[in-house]
Amino acid sequence: MNRSAPWLHRLRRDEAGVAMVEFAFVAPLMALMIVGGIELANFALTHMRVSEIANTVSDNAGRVATGMDEANVYEIFAGAGVIGNSIDFQERGRVVLSSLQENGNNGNARGQKIEWQRCWGELEVEPSYGREGKGKNDGSLPNGLGKPGHRISSLGGTAVMFAEVSYQYEPIFFSSMFDAEVIRYEAALNVRDRNNRKISNAQDLATMSC
Repeated sequence: MNRSAPWLHRLRRDEAGVAMVEFAFVAPLMALMIVGGIELANFALTHMRVSEIANTVSDNAGRVATGMDEANVYEIFAGAGVIGNSIDFQERGRVVLSSLQENGNNGNARGQKIEWQRCWGELEVEPSYGREGKGKNDGSLPNGLGKPGHRISSLGGTAVMFAEVSYQYEPIFFSSMFDAEVIRYEAALNVRDRNNRKISNAQDLATMSC
């Protein structure tokens, strides 16, 4: 008589550990989904912050009515710092603010120019479309600044505040698997009610040159 048969029968019917085994299989996938969701949300939030900085910088620069001064530039970049504080923007980002204007030349030398340009942030990024003075004496900026098909030009007698914002995003959880990505946004707005399109320095402040 096989006395082990009842024990084997009970063992086959015992499901006490099934849930634990199933959880062991599912837990890594759930953890990956949770971590991935947090990473994706942080990535999207960072994009929003960088875009907001670009729009705010160009908008605030365009609102200066009496004439742009270096003190105004300090205030504009301070506002960008407040927006980007949660993502350590000053240490990992860069703002390039350019005043785009008509160069007043004729013939082949006619076009746009970068009258002045200021930068802020510790990320080493070059201005994408040229430095201060480009286009002043030639037609090197015939259609203004921006990507092909989306270039921005200034009308005569006014200026456009063109902001380039770059930020080096580093993943929270997957930094060892993926390289840091540079998030980049551009924004441009016309100057409002400002006849003096040059920049002054009444307080003799240090110039935030590029």
